[in-house]
Amino acid sequence: MAYPPAIQALLSADLIIVGPGSLFTSILPNLLVPDIGAAIKASRALKVFITNVATQPGETDSFNCSDHLQVLERHVGYNLFDLVVCNCRKEGTLPADVNWIENDSGVLERYQSYSADLIDVEQPWRHDSLKLAKVIMDLFYERTGPLAVHEDFMIERAR
Repeated sequence: MAYPPAIQALLSADLIIVGPGSLFTSILPNLLVPDIGAAIKASRALKVFITNVATQPGETDSFNCSDHLQVLERHVGYNLFDLVVCNCRKEGTLPADVNWIENDSGVLERYQSYSADLIDVEQPWRHDSLKLAKVIMDLFYERTGPLAVHEDFMIERAR
């Protein structure tokens, strides 16, 4: 069973991010824990799936973005995410047997999708954590507006 504080955190979250990570060994196992998927679906949070920028040999060979989502939907159910974030930059040399993950029409038909340059230029098969964090925060602020602290609150806190 899921750890009750984890369920509570999902239900009260403003933003839930799934990914990036190894589809079959990191992402899916966590979503298969009883009640985790249901809590994510029930949450009012913005739910974002971040696809990997490149395939993983022996695990997601020739997968595109919608293939990743189909695996998750097959095991966890539909409508788990509000938004799918994909990499759009396809520059650099990838290791042998590794390919770019493409944002394809299967995703665009079923999900709101956002594409951005997310690669680490030194290791283009990986995300650049700063680029990814900025995209996530920009998308979150677009939905909610930036959090603002009122001056009155700051004065009260200082006393």
